[in-house]
Amino acid sequence: MSLENAPVSVKVVVLGDIGRSPRMQYHALSLASSGIKVNIISYMETKPLYDVEQNANIKITKLHRLEIGGPKLIKYFAKALWQSISLLLTLFITGRCDFVMCQNPPAIPTLPVCKFYCLITKTKFIIDWHNYAYSIMALSLKSDNPLLKLSSKIEMWFGQGAEHNLCVTYALKEDLLEKWNIIATVLYDKPPRMFHPISQEEKHNWFVKLGKQYGEFTDSKAVNPKIKTAFTEVVDGNVAMRSDRPGLLFSSTSWTPDEDFSILMDALQVYETTYNLSRKMPKLVCVITGQGPMKEYYRNQIALRNWKNVTVITPWLEAADYPKMVASAELGVCLHTSSSGLDLPMKIVDMFGAGLPVAAYQFKCLSELVQDGINGYTFKNSAELSKHIVGWFENFPNNKEQIKVADKMRRELIKFQESRWEDNWNLRAKKFFEL
Repeated sequence: MSLENAPVSVKVVVLGDIGRSPRMQYHALSLASSGIKVNIISYMETKPLYDVEQNANIKITKLHRLEIGGPKLIKYFAKALWQSISLLLTLFITGRCDFVMCQNPPAIPTLPVCKFYCLITKTKFIIDWHNYAYSIMALSLKSDNPLLKLSSKIEMWFGQGAEHNLCVTYALKEDLLEKWNIIATVLYDKPPRMFHPISQEEKHNWFVKLGKQYGEFTDSKAVNPKIKTAFTEVVDGNVAMRSDRPGLLFSSTSWTPDEDFSILMDALQVYETTYNLSRKMPKLVCVITGQGPMKEYYRNQIALRNWKNVTVITPWLEAADYPKMVASAELGVCLHTSSSGLDLPMKIVDMFGAGLPVAAYQFKCLSELVQDGINGYTFKNSAELSKHIVGWFENFPNNKEQIKVADKMRRELIKFQESRWEDNWNLRAKKFFEL
């Protein structure tokens, strides 16, 4: 039976904040555009995409967290028990469906609870593998901790018991097959159409808006901030990029241990020192978006550096504004290291979709996305990152050799932009939701 004729319904389960789960939101939008009724079951701590909120075929059922004190182990088990009960009740209360698709990680209790519901209701079970749960847990637990073994076993058992498995890289596909005999289909993260290069006029309007909150984007001497920003100006009715503008560096981080932010801090310190030694560098504005547990710690560390020529701002951007910020930068930085070495950062996909070259931390399967020197740069430490940043902005924006490099990379990104999430999903994932 085709999707067009079947009353298909799917529950998309995210045991996390749906607002910070772009891939699962893209799944929901693709399902909805195929005429499928979608119920997202998740926490809702930040706003999801506007298109998700407004789509008539998408409903969001909100889960509630349990906040308790006490010893770490007791809190963990209490949290897992609460999540198990609340998720299972929510699955049953929200009625029958044809498919349950859940994000992994987390594996506990998501996979057992979803599979149990599917067995009772004769529903097809699909897992979307973003990484391994046990490899993320290993970042904070000792290698002999029994929870790691339990998580690994749960991922193996329920992965083998799913009707279909999707995953984010060929490296992860091969590992699932070799390690646990799980057959998965690779669905690469691709940028949705909201991520695209923007015009100078669009950049100007964005800088004007951003300048209302952050003085780094305004020109203090400008009589009319709508005519001149720190980066752009209107000349004879046309918007132009200022030749004396600062460099604009962009990064997005979850402020968690799997992204070593100190690497970027040290690289920015080198930039500050280089600026003081050489007047060939512009001042640098570094925009870092995202929320996470270590954000305040690093904001305090940045303040202690007392840089004069490097400014770091850490805004939280609405989903509709994030693509504008990405497309307005000159160079992106990705600090994602991957707990397993088998997943790829969606933030790079977004940057590439917006036409932004990136310097990315090198790990096992990064070459599936970033080719060093072709569509971006890779680095292994702060020294290599600082070399890329300093080289990119030396004599900016009039370095002819660097302009050639940047133009070459952006041409490569145009090829990357030819394949979008919507087309890729229709080709590789849509068939799994047919009855």
